[in-house]
Parts: sequence; C-alpha cells; structure tokens
Amino acid sequence: MASIGVIGAGSWGTALAVLLHNNGHQVTIWSCIQEEVQLLNENRMHTSKLPGVVLADEIAITGDLEQTLRDKDVLVMAVPSAFVRSTCKQIAPFIQPGQIIVDVAKGVEETSLSTMTEVIRQEIPAANAAILSGPSHAEEVGRGLPTTCVVGAETEDTAKYLQNIFMSPVFRVYISPDMLGMELGGSLKNVIALAAGMADGLGYGDNTKAALITRGIAEITRLGVKMGGRPETFGGLTGIGDLIVTCASMHSRNRRAGILIGQGYTADQAMKEVNMVVEGVYSAKAAMGLAQKYDVELPIIEQVNQILFENKNPREAVNNLMLRDQKIENPLLPW
Repeated sequence: MASIGVIGAGSWGTALAVLLHNNGHQVTIWSCIQEEVQLLNENRMHTSKLPGVVLADEIAITGDLEQTLRDKDVLVMAVPSAFVRSTCKQIAPFIQPGQIIVDVAKGVEETSLSTMTEVIRQEIPAANAAILSGPSHAEEVGRGLPTTCVVGAETEDTAKYLQNIFMSPVFRVYISPDMLGMELGGSLKNVIALAAGMADGLGYGDNTKAALITRGIAEITRLGVKMGGRPETFGGLTGIGDLIVTCASMHSRNRRAGILIGQGYTADQAMKEVNMVVEGVYSAKAAMGLAQKYDVELPIIEQVNQILFENKNPREAVNNLMLRDQKIENPLLPW
C-alpha cells in the first residue's frame, strides 16, 4: 500500500483518488477551495463535476496542504495546467528530494512554452517528475469503465513503480520513456478537439471529423518530432488514442466548447457555458509559439487561434483549410 496525495479536487483528481483507493492505497485529496472541501466531505461526491461517483469514507479530503504532502510516496498533480506553476510554488517548501510528482494535467504553458513536467522541475528541482496520460475521461474512470493509459518517467524503475500503483482490472497502464512526446500529444490534441467541436457546431459530418483527426495528428507529430519526441508515441495511446476520444466524446469539454463556438458563441461565452477549464484555449497560443520557435507548419491549429483570438468566422476557417495549396499526403513516401 502506498500513501498518495492528490493535489486538486476537480473531476480528474477525484476520479483518480477513487481509482487509487480501490487499488488499496491510502489517499488524501487537497483543494484550495474551502467550499469544495466542505462539499466533498459532506456529500462524499462531486455532485456538479462527477455525479454518481462516491468517495469512500477512508479518502481524506482537506484544505491543509502540509497534511496532503507530508510523508507521501506519490503526489498526483491534478490542477489545471494554467495553475501548475503557481501550485508548485505553494508546495515546494514541503517537498523532499526525490519526491515523485505525477502530473495528470494536459497543457503547454503559454508564457514559457514549457510542458507541465518541465514546469514542475523548474519550480521543484529536487522532485522526480512523471506523467500519466492517455484517453481517459474522468467520468468513465470514476465509474470503473475499462481504460488504458501510459506512465512516462525519467527512469524505468520509477515508471514500473507507478505502473503498479495505478494498474487495476479496469485501468491498464503502459510505460514509456518519451515524456515530451506524451505531453505534447496530450496538450495539443485539445486544440484539435476544439476544431472538431467547431465542425460539429457548424453541422459538418463524419468526413470532416475524420479529416481533422487524421490531419490533426499529422500536425502534432510534425511538431513533436521536431522538438525531440518519438514518432511512435504519436501513433499510440497518448497521441492518436487521446485525440480520437477527445474529438468524439461529449465528455470532452474542449469538443463541447468548440460546438458552441461553431454555433456562434465567442470563446469566452463558450468557456462560461461549459463551466470547466477548457485546456485547449490555453494550449492554442502556446502551440503557435512552439510552431514559430521550431519553424513547423500547423494549419489547423493556426486557424483555431484565429477563431479564438482574432474573431475569425469558423466557416471561413474551414474554407481556408480546404483551399490550401495542393500537397502530397506523406512527403517521405517515394514514387
């Protein structure tokens, strides 16, 4: 049995806390929102974000950061990506050298263009940063529906240790050394999911969705490989797998926000309507920053940025994508 602190009591943090408790571990959840702590302790359920998923009495829920961090074998960083750096600054004084911190947020920081494990290492150099990612909606993990994910870590020993902690009959875990590729796949797929949602909101069909998914993973792979990620990663669970589920499911807040934008909502109006953090909006600007830094063409992500931040009409954006210069699908294939 491991002692685990979950930092963040949103839907994903809560679902993972339930999973880890069911795996036989001692779990403490921390939230910086006192009303959330009180609600979870009283109802033993996140009624707004994860209805029907019951938190066992043995799971401690607290606003005391030191209680959550003290003497823990593993910490799970489950706050939205925009708050990972500020949360790291809060927890840094309590972290011991070698402390395993598993990031489960998916994003690239807009200002620094850092991945989340890079942010953790920048703020807490003594930490052993790892990542858990893959096609895993909290609503389904919390209910115990079969799911597969990947743990990425600096060493194989750490990866295998975390694999054993998270693995269960309903949660299959693979391991990978390609943390960068995993993180880029997990963050940039949210931008493509916004585009897929916009297409749905415009009333387009399955052909359009298939095109966005396929050409979207091509963009993500092109950038990821240029940055040092492995192409095999983008063809796996944390690449195409995560992209498919995020583009296709109504559990996806990014797709839901995209649908609203396609129907005429502004980005701000869509985020307020979804009432959850829409990670793709934050990652979209960062993706363009990376594209410029590494000189990589990302036509779909570029159009999403113009829709989000330059008030471009989504239907015009689709037209621009369809009428781009003629291309060969895969330039590496010989005639």
